[in-house]
Amino acid sequence: MNFTKDSGLVKTWVSLVLCGVFTVEQVPNLFNLRTVVREIVESVM
Repeated sequence: MNFTKDSGLVKTWVSLVLCGVFTVEQVPNLFNLRTVVREIVESVM
């Protein structure tokens, strides 16, 4: 299973990281979830 930037779970985690609730390191290392979230967060900041 691979997550994309359009996956609901990715969008949820990105919003939680951007709001400061969690850090990227706290995103579960599930398949490529953390990698995709990190890429999106870095591109926004």
